[in-house]
Amino acid sequence: MNRFIYSALLYLLLPLLVIYLAIRAMKSADYRGRWGERFGLTSLKQSDLLIHCVSMGETLAAVPLIKAIQQAFPQLTITVTTTSPTGSAEVVKAFGDSVQHCYLPFDISVCVRRFLKQVAPKSCIIMETELWPNLLHQASNSGIKLMLANARLSDKSAEKYRKQATLTLPMLQSLDRIAAQSKLAAARFIDLGVKPENISVCGSLKFDLSISADKIAQAKALRLAWQKDDSPIWVAGSVHPGEFDAILNAHRQVLADKPDALLIMVPRHPEQFNAAAGKIAGAGFNLARRSLNEPLQPNTQVLLGDTMGELLTFYGAADQAFVGGTLIDNGGHNPLEPAALGLPVFVGPQHWDFAEITGLLQDAGALKVIASDSELAGELLNKFNDQSAYEAASEAGHKVVAANRGALKQQFELAKQLIGSQEWSQNK
Repeated sequence: MNRFIYSALLYLLLPLLVIYLAIRAMKSADYRGRWGERFGLTSLKQSDLLIHCVSMGETLAAVPLIKAIQQAFPQLTITVTTTSPTGSAEVVKAFGDSVQHCYLPFDISVCVRRFLKQVAPKSCIIMETELWPNLLHQASNSGIKLMLANARLSDKSAEKYRKQATLTLPMLQSLDRIAAQSKLAAARFIDLGVKPENISVCGSLKFDLSISADKIAQAKALRLAWQKDDSPIWVAGSVHPGEFDAILNAHRQVLADKPDALLIMVPRHPEQFNAAAGKIAGAGFNLARRSLNEPLQPNTQVLLGDTMGELLTFYGAADQAFVGGTLIDNGGHNPLEPAALGLPVFVGPQHWDFAEITGLLQDAGALKVIASDSELAGELLNKFNDQSAYEAASEAGHKVVAANRGALKQQFELAKQLIGSQEWSQNK
């Protein structure tokens, strides 16, 4: 498939995109507005720099990089785009009106062309692997300098790119700079046809996460308020519907040995909150919902984390963590936050989006890959019952995060080159 066929298919699928938005809007109020942005139909101001952050995880990783750019180039005007309401909320929370923010339009040629004509950036930074053929084609043709920051590329994704080389190779070759998370990711990009001189191995921005003392104190205060200080607590974070049963089955097995144990179950998406509540109650567990401020009772077995922005606090209030999206064909989510807080971490086998990070944590003894609910329960109980094993895993997580910091500085240097630091420094 080439870009012409790809573009034609998107035009044909336009009615389905509208139906998709309507279905999402029925499930979540966050999708009921701002449809014009999805089609490039809103009025926007020109900006010097465009940064696309995708969803919440990529936005959180990008925040320190964007703040570093703002500090170095205070006169630079910036537009930050996302594709999800959760990512949008993080942009607003982090930057307020210091940046222009909107959703990135669907990758339909006319929508992307209108969007880029309005914003007219000189440079564009795209986070991780959010690569869209028409966006990159139109940007490159407009003379916009392109950088892929915090770039990851799993073997599975590389194989998909390879099968569609006529579409993906021009897209990859339009990138002026790629800041790869690992040597393995860099090698995969080169194997796909990217020039080695355009790639720098910088590590992952996610290792440069900063968890404030206030956030840790807030988490400890929350646990104290629950009156569960001496009870075993574990978090199942960013879990998907296909994982609900496995998580609840694992907790049932934990309760057989630790009857006062508490599971904090945090679905990945808000539209899954009610379904998760129904699953938990239907399975016979004593449930409290965070969104309703329901107090935890001595017999509460599951707290449903059905709020936004509190997962890090839940990790800080817990003893161990399972990171979701890994027991289903999803690719997983970031295991670094619980590891940085000193929690032993568990993931399922489908963790390819974070393969390198998972491998580092696993090799150090901070993380274990489990394949079933019974294996998860066994590992949780092992750490709950063996203090020395728990402390070894906890310390290993701290060490891995500390040893791999530094990506922010390297990727910021590449961003400065992209923006044109010499020119901007003269104008400061």
